[in-house]
Amino acid sequence: MYATLTCVSFGILFVVVFLSTTRFMRHQIDDSVSSEIEEILAASGDRLFQGICGAVDGLSKHPSGFLYLLENTQGVAKAGNLPAIDPQQGIREWGTTGHGAPAEYAGLRGRGLVLPAGFLFVGWRTHQLLEMQEMIIGSFAWGLAASIGLAVAGGFIMSGRLMRRIETVSTTSRTIVGDDLEQRLPVTRADDEIDHLAVSINAMLDRIADLMRDLRQVTTDIAHDLRTPLTRLRQRLELAKRAEAPASAAAATFESAVVEIDSILGIFSALLRIAQIESRSRSAGFKVIELTALLDTVAELYRPMAEEKGHLLIETLPSSLRVLGESELLMQLFANLIENALRHSPRGSTVEIEARQIHERVNVSITDNGRGIPADQRMKVLQRFYRLEVSRTTAGNGLGLSLANAIAKLHDATLELSDAAPGLCVTIELPGIA
Repeated sequence: MYATLTCVSFGILFVVVFLSTTRFMRHQIDDSVSSEIEEILAASGDRLFQGICGAVDGLSKHPSGFLYLLENTQGVAKAGNLPAIDPQQGIREWGTTGHGAPAEYAGLRGRGLVLPAGFLFVGWRTHQLLEMQEMIIGSFAWGLAASIGLAVAGGFIMSGRLMRRIETVSTTSRTIVGDDLEQRLPVTRADDEIDHLAVSINAMLDRIADLMRDLRQVTTDIAHDLRTPLTRLRQRLELAKRAEAPASAAAATFESAVVEIDSILGIFSALLRIAQIESRSRSAGFKVIELTALLDTVAELYRPMAEEKGHLLIETLPSSLRVLGESELLMQLFANLIENALRHSPRGSTVEIEARQIHERVNVSITDNGRGIPADQRMKVLQRFYRLEVSRTTAGNGLGLSLANAIAKLHDATLELSDAAPGLCVTIELPGIA
């Protein structure tokens, strides 16, 4: 394809150069011939036939490159170094064969002037024009051959390089399909479209690898966290099945079994809710929400719980904050965070809810002065079922922060845990609406 485009480009350039050069040289010949005729007429003085005849005869005897002919009205050559021809006014040119004219006119271009007493013709040989045309044709022929060769060679080199890179992508893809998700497509320094594609595919593979790790981790965590309550449930049912067990003990066993089953169902319900949120299927129903009113509602719901545990719940909210989202999910997000702060803070602690607008973002922070979370475990507590050692004696299943984080991601928000010295500060940054 490139060779064909090169041929077409060279052909167009050749036509332009050839025609321009030929036109220029013919124009030069015509100007020279016209000037020579003007000099002959000026040298004749009175421009009578005899004067012109003398001028032409004198010029013919001194070779200057011009060829002359002066005929009378009967068509007889009276002066010059060319044989007689049919008198015609204007520019005339003969090819190498002369086209029926005498042989002396072959390869000649000149101008004829009809006079009152005869005919004057001055010509110039076109061999220089022909040599120039041949040189142009030869130069373009060699240039075209060299360009086609370079185009074909360059095409093979470029195609080979491209095919090698594509084959590398194919080989790496087959390796990845063979269950080696740690493999990545190579990225060169060329920074071309293939590199851009490789970067995008590598980012997709990183995301897939993270999801696969999360899936394996969730599977392991579910098996680990459900084994204990299921084992307790089985033991209690075994005890209740014994004939010698009193009726009151069996009723208590059945009641505790129902509690364990409710706990297990709660875990599955939370997992399904997280999966539904992470699928982003609920983002289609987003609408503008008055965040200040929503935070105030959540705070009022948890105020009795705070007072019961001796906590002080403080709100610092502006008059109006608006975000785009789903009110039920956002209420779940802030409820989980406030509940965690109240549950894991010692009696008499302060939990503060603060919101503010920063440029085009809305920041909501929930701060307590409890035990806090070590810096090396702040990212881990956002994983499913992960619980700190000090929290394993309290109620919960380790899914509260995971659910909050999933809701934040659904709303294109960030959830960040930081040290409140003492205690923990959870900051959610949401896109705001003016």
